[in-house]
Amino acid sequence: MQPLSAIVWLTWKATFRFRFFIVVAGLLLAAVVGLPLLIKDDGTARGFTQILLAYTLTTITALLGLSTLWLACGTLARDIEECQMQMVTVKPIARWQIWLGKWLGIVTLNALLLALSGACVYGLLQWRATRLPVDQQKTLRNEVLVARGSARPGNFNREIEAETERLLLERLKKNPVGKADLQEVRRQLHGRARAEYEIVPPGTYRQWEIELGLAKNSLRDEPLYLRVKFNAAANSPSGTFDGRWAAGVPRVTAFWESPPMSLAPDTFHEFEIGRNLFDANGMLTVSFANLNDTALRFPLEDGIEVLYRQGSFAMNFLRGLGIIFCWMALLAAIGLASASFLSFPVAAFFSLSLLTVALSSGTLANAISDNSLMGYNPEGAVAGRSAFDALAIPVFRGLLGIVNLVKQFSPIDSLSTGRNITWAQLGLAFGQIVLLLGGIFVLIGIYAFSRRELATAQGTQ
Repeated sequence: MQPLSAIVWLTWKATFRFRFFIVVAGLLLAAVVGLPLLIKDDGTARGFTQILLAYTLTTITALLGLSTLWLACGTLARDIEECQMQMVTVKPIARWQIWLGKWLGIVTLNALLLALSGACVYGLLQWRATRLPVDQQKTLRNEVLVARGSARPGNFNREIEAETERLLLERLKKNPVGKADLQEVRRQLHGRARAEYEIVPPGTYRQWEIELGLAKNSLRDEPLYLRVKFNAAANSPSGTFDGRWAAGVPRVTAFWESPPMSLAPDTFHEFEIGRNLFDANGMLTVSFANLNDTALRFPLEDGIEVLYRQGSFAMNFLRGLGIIFCWMALLAAIGLASASFLSFPVAAFFSLSLLTVALSSGTLANAISDNSLMGYNPEGAVAGRSAFDALAIPVFRGLLGIVNLVKQFSPIDSLSTGRNITWAQLGLAFGQIVLLLGGIFVLIGIYAFSRRELATAQGTQ
């Protein structure tokens, strides 16, 4: 461990010698303090949190990510180019220890910078919260500065698929279609079957049963919140639609009912529904009565959701920073792996290219969905695909799968909306991002660095 710790210390000394630590720390503090001053919120708890948490944490992540790639590429590539690494490798230390020591040095430096900026964000958040109106402070403590779990209605995918197949067989018996149109017909029938579970016709009501699971044991006398989103089949002159909500156990006194509520479509709405509204098995029944002349659609993915308190904001914030730290550890491994066999400019370009690909996951997903880079190809027919598509789409599919291992975690969104980040999610993030993906780049970097010829003997004239 002594040679390893010596490399870690040398990496730290280099960052202070080149003023890297001071510059990055100054930029992070400027982002934490400056953004809330430059961008004004709307005075509500959610607007306040959107500015202070979402924007500042996003800026911190971007600054740390870019500086980590730059430092990781430069600290190894420049040591080789300036012949400093040759002086180190003649010491009794293995090359894998040099590489790993530099990675640990960058990772620990990131941990310090992230802890410093995170503490500033947390302190500023608590201080600014005291300046909000009393009612907004209550909303902030109950709905934002908290770690909340969620529960949704059951999954109806099996029923929808079965209904789709039934409708498809009936359609083919009455009106056979060609193979080229079969996929499109099936897609339309799937949407029709799905609509039966999503649409509330005018003048009717719909019930959803939501199972709270083991959370029911800790939710006695705790408030529950309903988060809803819907789409409308037609426009309303007022821009809103009326409805009446109810929740609780049917035919039992533990029941909550709202007055008629006027809500806007295509946006999330959240409101408290009361306490102790579930039965002994943790089942909560939510119903909605459509008081309009048009149908309303509640998407299965995010149309109905029940939120409840699970823990404190402080620990949730700490776990969110832990996931961001996992991202920085992966970027450090990517930068060092690139510098293990490339010069500094090329390594930086290569690392930034990988980061660009990761940020372009939406484009990759669209290409895979269309089965073509040139436009929509409904069947994926060979005649409609170019040779480049045949090669690129499988590669894009593999890249998207790798990128999703990292992007499936959204600590910033979770923190700004008061969602709970569990220890299991943090452990999964560490396993997928640091151990799996980071481990791959660590092995590649160590192998390339171990095989690289650092100095070539020159003959004399």
